[in-house]
Amino acid sequence: MRRSSLLAALLFAPAAMAAQGPAVGDVAPAFSMTLSGKDGTIAEPVTLASLKGKVVVLAFFPRARTSGCTIQMKAYRDRYAELFGKDVELIAISTDTPEAQASWAKDEGFPFRFGADVNARVGKAYEVTTAAGMMDSRVLFVIGKDGKVAKVMRPFREIDPTSYTELGVAIAAARK
Repeated sequence: MRRSSLLAALLFAPAAMAAQGPAVGDVAPAFSMTLSGKDGTIAEPVTLASLKGKVVVLAFFPRARTSGCTIQMKAYRDRYAELFGKDVELIAISTDTPEAQASWAKDEGFPFRFGADVNARVGKAYEVTTAAGMMDSRVLFVIGKDGKVAKVMRPFREIDPTSYTELGVAIAAARK
């Protein structure tokens, strides 16, 4: 390896590693955000601390009503009882407004809630924002009852059926 390449690798390796966000075993970054669902926007923001003791799935995605995101959210809807059930809190997070998310949830009958990350603050805390920082990438975190990250799926492959199987396995392990 050339000396300049080695120097560059040593200088930029920490930044590249840091860009990976929370890893399995890390305490999940705290957040507060407005939620919405098929019944509209929920007045009281949710915090991660308020969900302690539950398995939480944070499913970051780019934009409501786009093709890949619609495939992903419909898969969650269609497999909701099988994958999540009553004891798992699924929050689908994008930089869309709460009103846009609520409208989409109502139109599609999504049984889960959406988190409005309008300023991409939560996405930045989880290091999932796009290079421009204006929207969240498709990344999924399973957070255990203890508030620690139990699984990271980066990127979440919404059209690959094995992604949903892998997610189900991760949720089952986090329930224990």
